[in-house]
Amino acid sequence: MAPSHRDQLVDFLRSFSLVVVVMWHWVFTILVVSPERVSPANLIGFTRGLWVATWVLQVMPVFFFVGGYTHHRSFRHYTPGTSRRFLKRRMGRLLGPAIGLVAVWMLIGWLLEVTVDPAWVWSAVILVLSPLWFLVVYVVMVLIAPIAIRAHRRWGELAAVWLLGLAGVLDVLRFAHGQGWAAWVNFLVIWGLAHQLGFFYERLVAAPPRTGWMMFWGGLFGLIALTNMGFYPRSLVGVPGESFSNVGPPTLAIVALTFLQVGLVLVIRPRVLIWLERGSVNRVVGWINEHAMPLYLFHSTGMAVVVAILFGFGYVPPAEPTLHWWLTRPIWLIGPAIATWPLLVLYRVTKRSQTKDVPKTAG
Repeated sequence: MAPSHRDQLVDFLRSFSLVVVVMWHWVFTILVVSPERVSPANLIGFTRGLWVATWVLQVMPVFFFVGGYTHHRSFRHYTPGTSRRFLKRRMGRLLGPAIGLVAVWMLIGWLLEVTVDPAWVWSAVILVLSPLWFLVVYVVMVLIAPIAIRAHRRWGELAAVWLLGLAGVLDVLRFAHGQGWAAWVNFLVIWGLAHQLGFFYERLVAAPPRTGWMMFWGGLFGLIALTNMGFYPRSLVGVPGESFSNVGPPTLAIVALTFLQVGLVLVIRPRVLIWLERGSVNRVVGWINEHAMPLYLFHSTGMAVVVAILFGFGYVPPAEPTLHWWLTRPIWLIGPAIATWPLLVLYRVTKRSQTKDVPKTAG
């Protein structure tokens, strides 16, 4: 059961978002295999109308919103002169395991290139490591957290409004004036806006229910307008064949989605908290949160293990969502889960041994 000082809804949102990401990668990834490369295809591009699912399953705004809340809460324990300590602790938790994972896969790629020499090795390695894009942006959010929190304390709501306005200006520069650099700045601005909104979490949950409905309907109407003007794609994930993606780099459509999802979080909060009173549900949420970092890091490695085994037996998954592809979806949930489990255990054992060694080193 979650400790009393933790916000149960925040723990649930973190675990729910992680489960959505992991299951999407495991179950709904379409692998396109050729002698030259291994690349992913998106189910959304094959199924008409399925883009609407991305309005729910594109959960990155929730991740950054929750991250903003936790960073703001953590920073309360630090005086203005101890930002370095805050950054050191956060960077240690995030970068150490990720750098280790990248190093291992670089070694695996090199060994395969030397021994087997397939042309597709490095495209496969990049595919396995591709979920780390989120970690890169999240690390930037951590680095600027002390500055963002000071801006929040000084300017409050204006800081969020300025980020919202800047996101719009940057989209205009990108699409109307051909300024490509503006797209990459919006990585920082738009995800930074979701992160900044997290600083208001406690005020938002204490506000009247209409506040949540205001954000929900405002975000929904904005998203409908933006994606039906014949310019912004309706899908909120990248789809082959679209002129650009709403998420990489993010666009104003992601801003609208952020307000929609934050509003929805506020609206459903009372019912979710009642549901979380069940001991079994709370235990599942607690387990996912406890294993969040290794599950995020290693879930694509677990899938790679299953793919390698199947390739070894000569089986290549369909490159489009045929009936056979749909019927095999349970395998792509169970198989990667089994393959990822030993990695979670190894990570936990390693962390425990490091924790036990700390007093000896300090002494």
